[in-house]
Amino acid sequence: MKFTKMHGCGNDYVYVNCFEETIDEPGKAAKFVSDRHFGIGSDGMICICPSDKADFRMAMYNSDGSEGAMCGNGVRCIAKYVYDYGLTDKTTITIETKGGIKELELTVEDGKVTWVKVDMEAPITKAEQIPAIYDDLDEIIDQPLIVDGKGYHITCVSMGNPHGVVFVDSVDDLDLEKIGPKFENHPMFPDRVNTEFIEVIDENTIKMRVWERGAGETLACGTGACASAYASWLNKKTGKKVLVHLLGGDLQIEYDEEKNTIFMTGPATKVFDGEIEL
Repeated sequence: MKFTKMHGCGNDYVYVNCFEETIDEPGKAAKFVSDRHFGIGSDGMICICPSDKADFRMAMYNSDGSEGAMCGNGVRCIAKYVYDYGLTDKTTITIETKGGIKELELTVEDGKVTWVKVDMEAPITKAEQIPAIYDDLDEIIDQPLIVDGKGYHITCVSMGNPHGVVFVDSVDDLDLEKIGPKFENHPMFPDRVNTEFIEVIDENTIKMRVWERGAGETLACGTGACASAYASWLNKKTGKKVLVHLLGGDLQIEYDEEKNTIFMTGPATKVFDGEIEL
């Protein structure tokens, strides 16, 4: 199988051009290639596929083999791949995901895509659509939650996949390997959840660590950055436009209240091409 290793702010995936490659068991393949000791090493595998609804379709698989709905860093890298490898010459494209069809604007320098702006569409706070269950509440905004014997406050947002945003005094002091799985598998989230831990720096800046369902802690999460920026605005901690500091780099997130949509702008980087036997 031919592949390309790429990352967005350190959120790395193995990308496969499924216009040319066929993978019989993508979940099993994702688990194999993601292993950082015995495989290629990644947060998962993303297949770039034909679509009858958009220019391209994204099928993403987490490092544990489960299928994901949407990845903001991953979808930016697809945009870079399809342009850089000549699958399109357009600088505005659409990509079908399980979290909806996304429109992307490509910034090209010296014939290569460097930055991508993604219309991540409207954030969802309806509990049943996330899905999240909490005392029959229609929305879960700044609600208390006990996890592993400790009290937190959580705000739940879907960006095509479920997120729980938790504000903390310091993200550096978290034992994420311990508490991350407790949030991910909490009974209030029937489909599990991605959990973002947010330290507010000022009204324009937040710092974030993330525990992703099916992948563990990653260096960045695009949908999580969007959910966190929106939750920060909902809770009156920031304005509508924030810079999100992630372990792997920075993302610019802006909520357009008039259009009720979130725009994410960030880098997309190729690491290397390769070939592996499955």
